[in-house]
Amino acid sequence: MSQTLTKVKILEPINPNKSTALFGGKASGILNWNDIAYPHFYTHREQIRALFWRASEVDMTQDTKQFSTLSEEEQNAFLKIIGLLATLDGPQTDIAGRISNLSTDPSVKSIMATIADQESEHNHSYAYVLSSVATLHKQNESFETGRKDEVLLKRNERIMEVYNEFSENPTIANLLKAMVYTTLLEGLFFYSGFAFFYNLARNQKMVGTSTMISYINRDELQHGRFISDLFRATLAENPEYNTAEFTDWVYDQFRHSVEQETIWSKYVLAGIDGIDLLEMEGYIKYRANKMLRLLGLSDIYEGYTDNPMKWIRAYVDNFDDTKTDFFEQKSRQYTKTSDLNGFDEL
Repeated sequence: MSQTLTKVKILEPINPNKSTALFGGKASGILNWNDIAYPHFYTHREQIRALFWRASEVDMTQDTKQFSTLSEEEQNAFLKIIGLLATLDGPQTDIAGRISNLSTDPSVKSIMATIADQESEHNHSYAYVLSSVATLHKQNESFETGRKDEVLLKRNERIMEVYNEFSENPTIANLLKAMVYTTLLEGLFFYSGFAFFYNLARNQKMVGTSTMISYINRDELQHGRFISDLFRATLAENPEYNTAEFTDWVYDQFRHSVEQETIWSKYVLAGIDGIDLLEMEGYIKYRANKMLRLLGLSDIYEGYTDNPMKWIRAYVDNFDDTKTDFFEQKSRQYTKTSDLNGFDEL
């Protein structure tokens, strides 16, 4: 039976400042960045903190004028994709807080607090964008997409199941599963939507919105790096969960997610000038392979090691690629992501 986690006490001076485990360990609650269990987490902290921005800083003047000139297909896709992004980012603020509450490592709590704040700003940005281009009725309709659109509801079924199971039954096993889905959200589920806005921008349309999306994209890359690193470290500390069954479960979730993301992209991007749906499917598989490597696993889509949508590189940041046989490592052999070789674009 998997270990059940409970909320950590805020201050417990009898315990050491350096945590004895990421989850289910002991720590005083006092955070000394010069004495933490995983020193490279400080680098994650600095990289994430460096990304501070506010939605209100983005000038939406031209977008306000341009929205009505978009084709009907572009306007519909715009509103549906904003609805998708809001549906995914809203729970991310909550899940970051829940992971933080269960962690016995104060550095993790600090980083997750920053991630939660940024996810909250992402959600605010969607309302900010819509208020600039659509009536209140259309704005509300867009935010209802995640509750009413049958394709999107089907797409999000497993996310909902895994997150809610973690909420109701916070075991180590469910925590690991929730972190897998967090990396899927940060590194795969947003990307057909991001591509839509970048495609508009390369045609000099809705550049303000694209700028906002690029800020969100940049944040998500860093969040994905940290959560995948936290996942790897947690699994290393709890090797009893490092089983063939769990590995197969992770691969199954990625296959299912790629299938659902592909269905969604064909549904929402059909008829959009400049978007090749076959190319988009390849990009989704490429993204899945990259996120699997971040988790320490192998590619599952042969031939998708290079980005098939070369034009998108102008709109997204780069970061380290990773691949190790992590699922075969023991805790003392844990290797931080930043030490792994390889560097290429998302």
